[in-house]
Amino acid sequence: MDTPDAELRARQATAFRTYVEPELGVLLRVARTLTGSASDAEDLVQETLIRAWRGVDRFDGRHPRAWLFTILRNTNLNMNRRQRPVTVEDPAVLSRARPAFGSAPARGPEDEALGPYLPDVLDRAVNALDVRFRTVLLLIDVDQLTYAEAAEVLQLPLGTVMSRLSRARNRVRGYVRDQAGGGHHASGPPRRQPPPPVTPDKGDRS
Repeated sequence: MDTPDAELRARQATAFRTYVEPELGVLLRVARTLTGSASDAEDLVQETLIRAWRGVDRFDGRHPRAWLFTILRNTNLNMNRRQRPVTVEDPAVLSRARPAFGSAPARGPEDEALGPYLPDVLDRAVNALDVRFRTVLLLIDVDQLTYAEAAEVLQLPLGTVMSRLSRARNRVRGYVRDQAGGGHHASGPPRRQPPPPVTPDKGDRS
């Protein structure tokens, strides 16, 4: 006959496989965006999984991703109180998410010429964003979170997330257009220019 402890562990293991393991990939992506470091992201996810294991037998099974994001967010806050402020790394991965900035038009001669240099321009464009806008952009356009999930991770109203994402996308598009229009020459690659300063919007204080 199984002991009560053995039955509890069996329930935990089943619930963990059902609710937690399918979300490991997205937890790692979001943790990487929040911490800016692969090693810190792994530490954050490991601590999140420990806390999820302890509470999974009491989880009601509804919205497991939202439940895990709550644990991840609170764990991140607790870890940063002990260590350092949250930072966001240089988002080189953004170059693989270009379609998320809008519909992809047919490629013309200028697109073909600029193609090899566009990832670098995107990196600089995103780096020029205020961290509030950059984090929302990365969570939704790179980590593929929904608006509601990003709002849950950041503890922001849904409207604020949507507003910040719209502003971030517009600024990235504008930066790329400026670089393409002012820095490209037929004889060579676009000239590198320092990113324009991005000042916080006075209307967005959250």
